[in-house]
Parts: sequence; C-alpha cells; structure tokens
Amino acid sequence: MTAKNFMTPRMLLQILCLAFLLVALLSSPAAPAAGPSHEKYLVYVGTYTDHGSKGIYAYSFDTATGKLASLGLAAETTEPSFLAANSSGRFLYAVNETDTFNGQSTGAVSAFAIQTETGKLSLLNQDSSRGAAPAHITLDRMGRYALVSNYNAGSVAVFALLKDGRLGEVTSFVQHKGSSLNPERQKGPHAHAIALSPDNRFAIVADLGLDQLLVYAFDGAKGTLGANPQIVKAAPGVGPRHLAFSSDGRFLYVINELQSSVAAYSYDTTSGALHELQIISTLPKGFSGENTGAEIEIHPSGKFLFASNRGDDSIAVFAIDSRTGRLTNVERVPTSGKTPRNFTIDPSGSWLMVANQDSDNIVVFRIDQKTGRLKATGDVLQVSSPTCLKFVALH
Repeated sequence: MTAKNFMTPRMLLQILCLAFLLVALLSSPAAPAAGPSHEKYLVYVGTYTDHGSKGIYAYSFDTATGKLASLGLAAETTEPSFLAANSSGRFLYAVNETDTFNGQSTGAVSAFAIQTETGKLSLLNQDSSRGAAPAHITLDRMGRYALVSNYNAGSVAVFALLKDGRLGEVTSFVQHKGSSLNPERQKGPHAHAIALSPDNRFAIVADLGLDQLLVYAFDGAKGTLGANPQIVKAAPGVGPRHLAFSSDGRFLYVINELQSSVAAYSYDTTSGALHELQIISTLPKGFSGENTGAEIEIHPSGKFLFASNRGDDSIAVFAIDSRTGRLTNVERVPTSGKTPRNFTIDPSGSWLMVANQDSDNIVVFRIDQKTGRLKATGDVLQVSSPTCLKFVALH
C-alpha cells in the first residue's frame, strides 16, 4: 500500500495562523529605534542688559548634533535675568531684575507669547513683581501660577496665569523677616529661588539671607501659600540659593552660595518635612580662592547632579545614590569661561550648556550617559552677560 500526500486540518490551521501573523507584522508601523529621540528645541537666553545686551535672545537646538544656531534678539526687555516656560511651549515668562518699575521700588515680571517659527517673543503684559530685584521665577506643576522670588526685598509673590498667557492677579504674597551671620550678604532676608514639590502640594523657598528653607503649603487650586511654613534651618552663613528635587521626588538638593556646597535632604511626601542627610563641597580640596555656588541641576536619568562654581569657574559632577540620596564626587570641569551663573541640560540628557556671565559666552558639553562626565564639544557662542538658559520644545 503506497502512502498518499495529504494535508491534515491541523497542518492547514498552522499555516493559516502563520500567514495572518506575517501580514500583521508587515502592515504594522516600525518600532522606534532605541536611545534618545532626536528633536529640535528653542533655547532662550536671559541676560543682564547693563553691558551691551538688549534682552532675551533665541537659538534653535538640535539634540542629534548638540548644535545651537542663533535666531537673534527675541525680545527687547530690561534685565531679564531668569526665565520660565509653560509646558505647551506657547508662553515664556521672565523676571526683570530691577529695583524700580513704573516709579515704584520694585522689579517686574513679563509674559511673552512664543512665535515658534521664528523664536521671536511678543510681549503680552508686564506687572510689578511686588518687591525689588526679582531673581527667580518658576511655574507650578499645573502651569496655572507663576511664583516669583524677590531677592532684595526678601519676599515671594504668586501670579495667576490666564489662558491667553498673560499675568493675572497676585493670589498670594509673603514677606520674610530676619537676618543671619554674614554682615555683607545676610543683613536681611533674600528669597532666592522656589521649587514646587512633585505633587504640587508644597513650595520650598531658599532664603539666602536667613539661611533657611521655608516649606509652604501650596494650594494649587487657589494659588495661595500657607501662613505658617515649616522652617528648615541651614548652618549659619551657608546661604542657600537654588534647589532641585530628585527624579523620584524622595530627595531635595540645595546649592549653598556662600559655602560653595550642596546639601542633600530627605523629603517626606506626606508632610513636606525635610531632614538633612549630607553637605558636600563643590570645590576641589585645597581651594583657597574666592568662590560662590550658583546653579544646580539633576540629570534626566536621575543618576547625576551638577553644580556650578563662580570663582573656580567649574561644573562639579556628582553621582546620586538612588537608595540613600547621598552624593559622591565624580569630577570638576572648567567651564571655558568666567562666572558660570547658570547652566541647563537638554531634555535628551545628552548635552549641558553653561552661561558664563562675565566672559560673555555659552559653552556646550557632551554628557557621558554612563558616568556623567563632561566633555567640551568646542562650540562656544558669544552672548553679552548671559544669566539663564531655557529650553522650549517645538511641538
């Protein structure tokens, strides 16, 4: 009896299943390649306008190459020393760090609409900051309020943000009182910067003049600060300046301007309480010159912390222990300029840009994703008295 060639129902079913799978794979879109996405951004540069600058300047930036291309003067405005942008990329906000505005002893806050095609800024409105020399502005996590630190006045003001981007009414105002150890820098309060907790429930203010962190309950619906802040006392004379939360929100890091150090705190997400874990110097051992700490940033991966030194003119790089929050030194890198007042990390985490205020330049570094180490790319841009760098995504 000879065998016959035939196909069983089970074999036929298997072939049909394979055919359907092949069709599905061929018709589905290709998966994106691994690694950071290559996107384009606008970068706005705030400046001091008493040395030739005219206001805020714009650049285009490509994350694939790390290249900045000048788009020129975006808006003419006085002393726009610190900037903030809303998440939609439609509006930019600046403090005007002056002592007088419209005949009053106060600085100002400006709201701009962003023209994404050209990078130009259109002034929407401008208002008193409610205190002299505003040095910092940040938006709450929902983008509904702008919180402003008035450095010379030692006060904080909260502005409602309208749907069309304009500044609305002041929804909260607090005046700090007191002094601390340094007779030249700490005769009175100097509110320097504000960080919103990841859940938007607390606003932490670094007051350089008081050597304090003031943890205010923040009402994100009304834009109000609680009347009785928790007060976290730093060591006398250290001068807390800027702040940054860890990527998981469990730790807060503060750069101390007068001590040239970074303080690490554990953060209680329920109560807003802070507990000091560590203070680590941003300077090399044996450094004996004059120096002040300036900016602090966390890498998007959450693995590294960067801090700038004005005097040593360097960026200090630290590794973050994700379990304990403690820092260990990685390296210190010269900024190829003088007085690195500000720096920023691009959203892909591949590049770091430094604003060297007193050498009138912006210097670009590549970040090693595994070690956090920095390597200068050789790209240097000339800008008069740069004080702040802000990324805005092109949607």
